[in-house]
Amino acid sequence: MTGSGNPVLLLHGFATSARRTWQEPGWFDLLADAGREVIAPDLLGHGDADKPHDVEAYTHVEALIAAQLPEDQPVDAVGYSAGARILLSLAAEDPSRFGKIVIAGMGGRLFQKRDGNPILDALEGRADDSDLVAQHFKSMSERDGNDPKALAAFIQRSQPRLDREHLETVTCPAMVIIGDKDFAGPGEPLAEAMPNGECVTLRGIDHFGLPKSFDFVEKGLDFLGAAPF
Repeated sequence: MTGSGNPVLLLHGFATSARRTWQEPGWFDLLADAGREVIAPDLLGHGDADKPHDVEAYTHVEALIAAQLPEDQPVDAVGYSAGARILLSLAAEDPSRFGKIVIAGMGGRLFQKRDGNPILDALEGRADDSDLVAQHFKSMSERDGNDPKALAAFIQRSQPRLDREHLETVTCPAMVIIGDKDFAGPGEPLAEAMPNGECVTLRGIDHFGLPKSFDFVEKGLDFLGAAPF
């Protein structure tokens, strides 16, 4: 069943993959049931993608994703965590390439200045064991075929600037979906920075539990007009 709406781009988060973030929770099957084509690449350094150890190799991650988008029609898109930031960068650069976007696992923390990189410290064995978020990412980096050195290079890459001024150019309809226990929240400041942004906060959900939340799947698909249920 195809052809009843825009293709849907799915961008997973750091230290995971398209299979873990999207296929296992049912996004692939549900989007197929709704007649949507799925574009779900593994980010460079993740999943089945190449895993270079050179930081410079990750400079063009956004361009690699943009090159996979169709040239003759917009796509709808869902990005989770690191994938959400990449999606926002692409939408800020050219919102005409997108119909509707869902930004998941990202919120007001995007605007906060931070010293150091505790996740990188954890990957390289320097983090305080009390930093449970960093230690969770370290644990993720060591399973499912991940390469910690490639992930360390990915997290050190140069990223496009993304602040409130840039987000004003994201004129496509955008929904921020975030758990109320997510360290990246709250979601409202991010939603308010976009002209057509709105926020949905899920109760009792943290950053790592969001991809497996049925409420996330349901609300995301419904916003995209792709809910088959």
